[in-house]
Amino acid sequence: MALSDLSDAAILQVAVPIMDNLMDASRHIDYARHVRDFSDRAKASLDEVRFGQICDQYQRERGTFTDRELLGILRRPTSVVILWKQRFTKAQGEYLAELFISDAEGKPLVERVMVL
Repeated sequence: MALSDLSDAAILQVAVPIMDNLMDASRHIDYARHVRDFSDRAKASLDEVRFGQICDQYQRERGTFTDRELLGILRRPTSVVILWKQRFTKAQGEYLAELFISDAEGKPLVERVMVL
């Protein structure tokens, strides 16, 4: 069954552990763990050096990730995009966390993850 055919609760059962790992791995600047659920295309777009630079910058400026609140789930034929309201330990205000997961290879893979 395609991700987009699942209920919101079932999609979140897949997405939340992936997002938790992404956030924790970036907090610890653990590249191998961060990209473990990435598609080949996503891995090719983020090398270990750039990953470290991104983590260093956001941790200096915003701190580390704290709580997040689900905003919604967007469904596409072979993928889903999960959107959360994200907070940090240092920065005031709210940010947008986006997790784009594809099931084109028969298992859920991260195509893109961003916190804006």
